[in-house]
Amino acid sequence: MMERVYNFSAGPAVLPLEVLEQAQKEFISYEGSGMNVMEMSHRSKTYGGIIAEAESLLRELMDIPGNYKVLFMQGGASTQFAMVPLNLMNKNKKADYIRTGQWAKKSQQQAEQYGDIHVVASSEDKTFNYIPEYSADHIRPDADYVHFVTNNTIYGTRFTELPEAGNIPLVTDMSSCILSQVYDVSKYGVIYAGAQKNIGPAGVTIAIVREDLIGNAMDITPIMLNYKTYADSDSMYNTPPTYSIYIAMLVFRWLKAQGGVAAMEKRNEEKAGWVYDFLDNSKLFSATVAPKDRSLMNIPFVLPTDELNAQFVKEAEATGMVNLKGHRSVGGMRASIYNAMPDEGVKALVEFMKRFEMANGGKA
Repeated sequence: MMERVYNFSAGPAVLPLEVLEQAQKEFISYEGSGMNVMEMSHRSKTYGGIIAEAESLLRELMDIPGNYKVLFMQGGASTQFAMVPLNLMNKNKKADYIRTGQWAKKSQQQAEQYGDIHVVASSEDKTFNYIPEYSADHIRPDADYVHFVTNNTIYGTRFTELPEAGNIPLVTDMSSCILSQVYDVSKYGVIYAGAQKNIGPAGVTIAIVREDLIGNAMDITPIMLNYKTYADSDSMYNTPPTYSIYIAMLVFRWLKAQGGVAAMEKRNEEKAGWVYDFLDNSKLFSATVAPKDRSLMNIPFVLPTDELNAQFVKEAEATGMVNLKGHRSVGGMRASIYNAMPDEGVKALVEFMKRFEMANGGKA
C-alpha cells in the first residue's frame, strides 16, 4: 500500500485518516447491516440514524440556534448561487453583493438573472488580494439580503469581521472555512457550504437557513431549488447524497473528538502562523495577501520567477507534498491547510521551503 501524501488540494481536499479508516472498516457492512451505506435505502431506519446524527453533531459543533433549519442538498455551492436569490430576493427584488473573488463574482452574476443587484465593494482591482472596506451606509436599506464569501479559496483572503448590514439578512458562502473557526450562526440569515473542503467528499452541500426566510420563494422557483422542499421533508424529498452525508457524519464525530470548533480554530491559527511566519521572513518566497485579510485555510505564495514556481511544485511533489500549484488566475503556489491537514504536513512544507530557499536563493 502506498504511503499517504500530504495533500494540499483546495478541494476535493484531505480527509482525516481516522475517518478514512473508519469508513474502510465499515465499507462492506455498516454496523452489521450487511450493506455499505451507499447501498442502503435512504428511507431505512439505519440510514435515518446516520442523517439524524450528522445534523445533531453539526448543530452541536456550530451551536446552531433552534430557529434555523439544517438542510442537506446536492448541486454544490454553485447551485446555492441561484437558490439564495430565488428564495430570499422576494420583497424588493434587490440584493447587495460584496465582490471578493471568482465565486463571489459568479454568485452575483447568477443573482442578476432574478433581480436588481448592487455591488457594495470589490477588490478586483488588485486581483482580489484584500478584503475591500466599505461602510454600512453603502448598503441599500431596502435590499432583501447582503451576500459575501467568508473565505476566498483561490485568493487566500477572509473576512475577519462580519459585514455591517443592520437588520438585513446576511448570506454567506462558507465552503472553505466552515467549522475551521467559531462563527455566531445567529448573526446570519443563511450559511451555505459545499462539503468537499472541510466537511467530506463532494456531493453534499449544507445550508443553515433561518426559518423566517423559508417559504417565500419566487413563483418561478423549481421545487428542487426551494428551501421549503428540504425543510418540510427533513432533506428527504428525494434521495439525498447518502454516502457523502455518512462521511460528513464521521468527520463531525472526529471534530468533536478533537475538542470541537474552538480547539480547531486555535490549531488552525498555529498551522497558518508557521507558514506566514516563514513567508514574512523569507528573502525568496512572498505571500500575496494583505496581512490583515489572510486566510487560515488557503495560503497563496510566489517565487520570483515562473521557472522557480514550476521547479518548486515539481520538487515538492517528489517529496510527497502534492497539489501545491496555485490557481491559474493567480499563479505561483497555494497551500490549502484545512482542518484535516495534520500539523506534520504543515511543518514538512515549511521545512521544504527552507531547504528550497537555501538551494535556490542565488537564482532570484
